[in-house]
Amino acid sequence: MSSQVQLPKEFYPLMEELQVVDFVLVELTLYLDTHPEDYAAIQQFNDASYHRRMLVPKVEQYIGPLQQFGNSYSGYPWNWNQAPWPWQI
Repeated sequence: MSSQVQLPKEFYPLMEELQVVDFVLVELTLYLDTHPEDYAAIQQFNDASYHRRMLVPKVEQYIGPLQQFGNSYSGYPWNWNQAPWPWQI
């Protein structure tokens, strides 16, 4: 059993913001699947997507890469196997 990793207090508001943006993106994706010509929703999706792209590096500086398959960079040494895991935060 691993011990809980303590992260700096600055990390938690960033992670919460990322979770909010991810929720918005999931909901807009579902909406746009049935309303593909809603221009305002597409703009909201693109704005949220841009916001996520700017936010991810800030979160990753604390916990390392969030996504595999080339969507996030790895630090040295390879840090995909390092805690904290998402469920440990």
